[in-house]
Amino acid sequence: MRIKRYLILLFLTLLSFKNFATHIVGGEIYYDCLGNNNYKITLKVYRDCYLGQVGFDDPATIFIFDNNGVFVDSVQMPLPTPVVLPITINNPCFVPPTDVCVEEVIYETTINLPPSAGGYNITYQRCCRNGSILNIIDPGNVGSTYMTHIPDPGLAICNSSVRYNYFPPIFLCANVPLIFDHSATDPDSDSIFYQFCDPYLGLDASCPWLGPQGAASGCAAIGNPPPFSFVPWFAPYNGSYPMSSSPAMAVNPTTGLMTGTPDMIGQWVVGVCAYEYRNGVLINTNKRDFQFNVVNCPGLPVASIPQQQTFCFGYTVNFSQTSLNAFSYQWNFGDPSTLLDTSSIQSPTYTYPAPGNYNVTLIINPGTLCADTAINTFNIQPLLDPNFVSPPGECIYENSFDLTAAGALMGNGTFTWNFGSNATPISSTSQNPTNIVFDSVGIFPVTLTVSENGCTETYTSTIEVYPKPIANYGLATALACDLQPVQFIDSSLATTPLIYAWNFGDGTFSSEQNPSHLYPAIGNYPTSLIIANSYGCKDTFALPSPLGVYPSPVAGFTVTPQDTSIFHPQVTTFDQSIGAIDCNISFGDGWSSNSCDTTHSYSAPGTYTLMQVVTNVNGCKDTAYLDVIIRPEFLFWIPNAFTPNNNGLNDVFKPVILGVHNYEFLIFDRWGEQIFKTNDMNEGWNGFFKGRLCTNDVFVYKIVFRDDVDNLDHQYIGRVTLVR
Repeated sequence: MRIKRYLILLFLTLLSFKNFATHIVGGEIYYDCLGNNNYKITLKVYRDCYLGQVGFDDPATIFIFDNNGVFVDSVQMPLPTPVVLPITINNPCFVPPTDVCVEEVIYETTINLPPSAGGYNITYQRCCRNGSILNIIDPGNVGSTYMTHIPDPGLAICNSSVRYNYFPPIFLCANVPLIFDHSATDPDSDSIFYQFCDPYLGLDASCPWLGPQGAASGCAAIGNPPPFSFVPWFAPYNGSYPMSSSPAMAVNPTTGLMTGTPDMIGQWVVGVCAYEYRNGVLINTNKRDFQFNVVNCPGLPVASIPQQQTFCFGYTVNFSQTSLNAFSYQWNFGDPSTLLDTSSIQSPTYTYPAPGNYNVTLIINPGTLCADTAINTFNIQPLLDPNFVSPPGECIYENSFDLTAAGALMGNGTFTWNFGSNATPISSTSQNPTNIVFDSVGIFPVTLTVSENGCTETYTSTIEVYPKPIANYGLATALACDLQPVQFIDSSLATTPLIYAWNFGDGTFSSEQNPSHLYPAIGNYPTSLIIANSYGCKDTFALPSPLGVYPSPVAGFTVTPQDTSIFHPQVTTFDQSIGAIDCNISFGDGWSSNSCDTTHSYSAPGTYTLMQVVTNVNGCKDTAYLDVIIRPEFLFWIPNAFTPNNNGLNDVFKPVILGVHNYEFLIFDRWGEQIFKTNDMNEGWNGFFKGRLCTNDVFVYKIVFRDDVDNLDHQYIGRVTLVR
């Protein structure tokens, strides 16, 4: 949708105004009571008359319905002589296009309507609008309806309706403010309320008129009664926001003054309603719609002085201007004490002698036809610049802040402090408040507001209240033993890095986070920890009971032999520990024993570290270590027959082998087919092949390996006899 609007905008920018379709561009209907139930009906219709593509109705047919929508009568109004309206625009420095024509015709007739409960509705409908309108859907097929209401006699007898005083300018300059008197007059002095509203939908191109013309062309001779639908708006536009403008178009509800600044070139339908009230009751509405043509007005001069945004900034003012198409300037700073308060530069500076209100005038392009003037009032007051220096942060458990105001006036002004709901007190009117205490940690905004000479300035800074760290610690083990370091584990809580002060209770100290300490003797030691965060906030924690340090056992053992071969891999350990009630020994090859007087046999050569762990009645432990060397040896022997008869004797054929690695054992039948293979020195051939026991025969074996002694390769090939 937005792309479509941009394409339309580009199209309209490139075309001249002669390419606008010439259609109905606005209208209204109203009446005057002449007495004796006679009413003069006035219908104003406006059309785009360039090239004269669509004429006015001759005659124009209006329809009268009672309040229930029942047709009462139709009246043909003869066509008077149309009048070409002057091409008006909202700025005298721009010459409007000459290829635009807007005609006005004012139909008039007199009708007699006897009093009727609920009154009458008088309507006129027509098609169509310009197809280039941007803010309604399918505008070339959207018509107009104008309606007025003669109220119930019980509300108003012989009422004359409201009517508008002026027709809006045909052209509006894009990005130039519009100020137009869209007021109306009521002959009966009824109250009038104004607002933008939705224009009524009218006839379409299939039947563009009613009455005799409609009947002659196969359309209806009588129109439909109200209520009528509204025109279909093209989003985001609607009755309240009918066209692109910034600031948005607005109608003063009391005066009818229309203001706004259109910011998109094109044609726009706008509806304005004047509501007629008598004794607080709405008796009629004049809904008028018209077409605005927004055009680009190059070089249009607009004088502009930005509104004053800051106050009490001192007597010297740096003036700026945001004028358009200005080539010369004439400033008057409104200082009545001198005639020298003028300047001709673009952005001047002026120093006023005293506080007060001064009317500042800027004339751009003075002395030329396209001069423009802007006037703004500036309020000049002494400098008001409150501030204070935020005091250093304090810890939550002892915070108390004193504040001193600075940069603020000391005259008849009022220096208000707001410390927030977490402070005691919450606020103060003292210039330098003291003993402000906060009940929680955090960064708290503190606001100083100063009011003087009609100005109010505020300064906000912060006060920080630091959290108290929480000291805590424990021991890596629940038991402390002499001759063994005790590991202290910090579990303190803090939001910043901490400083640690440990007291081990034996006259020694540490500043580490997780220290370990070796106590010199058994006994009970009171321990404690003091922590401090980076803000200096502290906390202390001590274990509820003194740390008990207990005696430790003394581990010790012997092993025999300590150096032997794989042919004799068995060793024996002998416990030599002192003061232990429990002993465990690990042999370094994955085997262990809970008896330290024991025997163990190794399955492979190597150097093994034996570890003894002993525990006393207090649960204290000690550890001792010894190395055992199992030297490699090489042994190979294999039988030449076996009897796989499952009698438990010689059922499996395999070699006796020791001290080797990279082992492979294969069996072949007499035809050379491999019938068995393994790399496991503990696995032998059971005489089976493919699930069946082989017959009595001679088979060939092949064994290869590398010895552990010299790391040499060996291969043995021989025969074995299977006897069933």
